[in-house]
Amino acid sequence: MKLYCGTDIIEVDRIKDAVENTKEFKENIFSQNEIDYIDSIKCEMKYQRYAGRFAAKEAIYKALSKILVEHDININFLDVEIQNLEDLRKRPKVIILNEKIKNFLDSLCVDIDVSISHIKENAIAMAIVTVNKED
Repeated sequence: MKLYCGTDIIEVDRIKDAVENTKEFKENIFSQNEIDYIDSIKCEMKYQRYAGRFAAKEAIYKALSKILVEHDININFLDVEIQNLEDLRKRPKVIILNEKIKNFLDSLCVDIDVSISHIKENAIAMAIVTVNKED
């Protein structure tokens, strides 16, 4: 078994500015499910949630990069979705949307765990990738 870790921190105001002022920023970074979920929030917390998911995707990329780069596989923001599942008490769950990447990670029995925290000014995320099988 191998473990890989990634972490990222982002200022909420940077994400808020990008969401409000950069054409198609949301659509280039977040899945439609993520956008629908976050935009249903009617308070300022939605920008902390956008920032948290952005940081989570960066942390996941950092944790997966060694494995993927060794196999010449590229990953982008829209290949990953962060969901809050009710059965996990709204704990974030990582969904790999890109079938090629998902199949590759499944072949290595990869588990991805992510934790997201935020305050008014910053959001931080940490991802732990567990590889349970050698390739």
